[in-house]
Amino acid sequence: MSERRIRRIVIVGGGTAGWMAAAALSRLCADGATRVELIESDAIGTVGVGEATIPPIRTFNAMLGLDEAEMVRATGGTFKLGIEFVGWGRPGEAYMHPFGGFGADLDGVKFHQVWRRLHDAGRAGPLGAYNICETAARRGRFGPGDPRAPFTRMTWAFHFDAALYARFLRTFSEARGVTRREGRITDVVRNGATGFIDAVRLEDGGLIDGDLFIDCSGFQGLLIEQALGAGFEDWSHWLPCDRAVAVPCGHGGEPPSPYTRATAERAGWRWRIPLQHRIGNGYVYCSDHISEDEATAALLASLDGPALAEPRGLRFTAGRRRKAWVGNCVALGLASGFLEPLESTSIHLIQAGITKLLALFPDRDFDPRAIDEYNRLSNLQMEQIRDFIILHYKANGRVGEPLWDSCRAMAVPEALQRRMDLFRHRGRFFRHEEELFAESSWLAVMLGQNLTPEGYDPLADLIPEAELDAALGGVRRAIDQAVDAMPAHAEVISRFCATPEAA
Repeated sequence: MSERRIRRIVIVGGGTAGWMAAAALSRLCADGATRVELIESDAIGTVGVGEATIPPIRTFNAMLGLDEAEMVRATGGTFKLGIEFVGWGRPGEAYMHPFGGFGADLDGVKFHQVWRRLHDAGRAGPLGAYNICETAARRGRFGPGDPRAPFTRMTWAFHFDAALYARFLRTFSEARGVTRREGRITDVVRNGATGFIDAVRLEDGGLIDGDLFIDCSGFQGLLIEQALGAGFEDWSHWLPCDRAVAVPCGHGGEPPSPYTRATAERAGWRWRIPLQHRIGNGYVYCSDHISEDEATAALLASLDGPALAEPRGLRFTAGRRRKAWVGNCVALGLASGFLEPLESTSIHLIQAGITKLLALFPDRDFDPRAIDEYNRLSNLQMEQIRDFIILHYKANGRVGEPLWDSCRAMAVPEALQRRMDLFRHRGRFFRHEEELFAESSWLAVMLGQNLTPEGYDPLADLIPEAELDAALGGVRRAIDQAVDAMPAHAEVISRFCATPEAA
């Protein structure tokens, strides 16, 4: 066994980030040579409003060996097939950003290009009709789909109670050797020679030393910022919303839908996330355009059922730490930065940070090349997700409202502007280095918000119309048949993963 091996890992903060990290690192406890300890205080609340996920969460759960039905049952979860956006384009419009792709490419030509050719001629349905997740979501159905063709295989994620997910992972982690220490940190002890963190001191005087520290302390960045001064890059000039108010409510008698909803409002947008036992609701807004009292009143007036708790306010600044890994400290979750939950990426960014940490896991020498690569990849991913979220604001159609007018007029990052310009010409799009959002995601938002290309790929004209008609008709029939064979979303939950509280 290497003498340079990491023996003591200290996770500062619990919540979703802390317990996801603990669960993933618990494998290091197996031989008894490494200690993983998590410090959290019951007196410090967690943000805990992120309740919607994206499909890679299933990869993380599978890596841990979690049973999907058990996890859904324990967290009051439902299944998620996409996000419906209401009011982001022209008045009265709505579109869906579904999981999975649209149709299948034909003779090397992208599906949306041949679809556009037929759609312009009035011989194709809406693009969402060629996506199995959107078709199932709009019909309230859920199932694995038909695996015989790529366009009839379902892709899904979850809505769940983030606090219950953290509790579920805590049980998992502690059963595998992770220890939890109750307490509030009052001091960070640094090494005078290296600048690394040697230990953290608790309010009761206890000193907890470690080789590797994981900062999951939330917005305050107790280790990464307050102790190590990583710095923060402010993105509020592109993402001006700086407040949120959240409140859960009852279902109002309706079965939970298998999709999230994001509804644009005059000063921001509202989320609606259906769980088994309640609906999560929130209003993300810009404080320059609405007061907290006004935002709270607007949110309460929109609920499907009675409020189940007092509204809770949050303050934030969109942006990221300049470095998420400094010395022997790695920041995860809100400690590493914040992007509003418009595309449900908060929990994914925790997962991505953990995955990169495992891939570049250090010994006590802390190779600076590995640290630099971690930071490069983290910064790149945050920028790519940031640009995707900015697109929603930039391409809005809400004319005559100050927030939205200013967003439409703002200059956006160069990489995003290039993409938009390229797409406007002939609907072309290219993915970049290990980018999270697929071409189909960009396509859904761009077309959904009326960023309509001037034309389509000329190669689409080389395919005979009869062949195009047959291909698109076949895709749509196969999707309809696969969805027709699925049970209702609520029935799947009731049969396989209903939580006792919801029942």
